[in-house]
Amino acid sequence: MDAVIENLPLYLEGFRTTLALALISAAIALALGTLLGAFRVSPVAPLRWFGAIYVETVRNTPLTLVFIFFVFVAPQVGIRLAFFVSAVGALSVYTAAFVCEAVRSGVNSVGVGQAEAARAVGLTFTQTLRAIVLPQALRTVIPPLINIFIALTKNSSVAGGFFVVELFGVGKQLAPANPANVVAVLLGVAFFYLVITIPAGLLAGWVERRVAFAR
Repeated sequence: MDAVIENLPLYLEGFRTTLALALISAAIALALGTLLGAFRVSPVAPLRWFGAIYVETVRNTPLTLVFIFFVFVAPQVGIRLAFFVSAVGALSVYTAAFVCEAVRSGVNSVGVGQAEAARAVGLTFTQTLRAIVLPQALRTVIPPLINIFIALTKNSSVAGGFFVVELFGVGKQLAPANPANVVAVLLGVAFFYLVITIPAGLLAGWVERRVAFAR
């Protein structure tokens, strides 16, 4: 464990980068995924098609390829971003597809009669979705959303292969420099990931108990 203690500042730097990647990407993915979820249940056919194509395309594309597009392909068409920003973009775009499906399932869990009643009193689709459907749907999707964001935290390790020094990148640096302590180095990386994911998992369980309601 000496290798971990001696390199603790580097681990902490990687931890901060991983946490920043996870939090910023989660916020963007939540906004984008909720918008796509609204598209998926929209009465406007082109919006439904766009949402469906986005989800099916992104969800079935390996995350590594999404990173390759942001880091290597985008600059070829004039879009030059810092590596950290590219990593946030890749993680956000990828995770938004899963957020979209979680939101869509939550919307579909709300009784059809409530939307019909809202339309009967003159509310538009957007007003019905914002005031009636989404507030109820979000109660059911918070636990799965937390699980999606836990997966996002672990997926952020892919950024370590694309010039972003997060926890996985720290492990890549330290392992060759400490060949006799590779296991300890990797355990140190795993420990810092668990510092994020275990509390998030406990939070998901607590929220699920708090928002549970009879159907």
